Amino acid sequence: MSDDAQLIDLTLEGHSEAFGQLVLKYQDRLFNTIFHVVGHAEDARDIVQEAMVQAFLKLDSFRRHSAFYTWLYRIAFNVAMTHQRRRRPTVSVERMRETCNREPPNDEETPAENVERNECRLQVRQAIAQLAEEYRAVLVLREIDGCCYDRIAEVLDLPVGTVRSRLHRARLQLKETLKGMLAGEGVQD
Repeated sequence: MSDDAQLIDLTLEGHSEAFGQLVLKYQDRLFNTIFHVVGHAEDARDIVQEAMVQAFLKLDSFRRHSAFYTWLYRIAFNVAMTHQRRRRPTVSVERMRETCNREPPNDEETPAENVERNECRLQVRQAIAQLAEEYRAVLVLREIDGCCYDRIAEVLDLPVGTVRSRLHRARLQLKETLKGMLAGEGVQD
């Protein structure tokens, strides 16, 4: 029996502190993934918290056909999509700048290289935020969370072929959006 299974069993027996261990185990990973889906740290924290509460309340419905994290991610992704639908437009430049500079600068980089890297990261996040939800989800799961096609298909409840085609389209749209951003920079000089 896996650690997750033991913690789930303990939680279902009434030991809520066992669920706290699951939260500690998965909250950072889930936050990172959801952050890239919604593009804002505060929203991602709220979504992860709501997903954890829902998972706790629905734990008895977890059938263990998939990994616990997959089930938890599916809940969080659904909460994120509901959240996104409620509050369009999705991302402002100010919000992206607010969340972009959280990583400490690399000591081996010059200040100019650090600024350039942060600007590049901002552009990529903005371009990802412009993708349709169905493409953004697949791209984030594959490229940021490192999920395999089968895991993405399981999480999003899609056929593997659909995952592959959406990922292909997402990459093409991301490429075109970034080209447009870079072309726009040249005009503004």
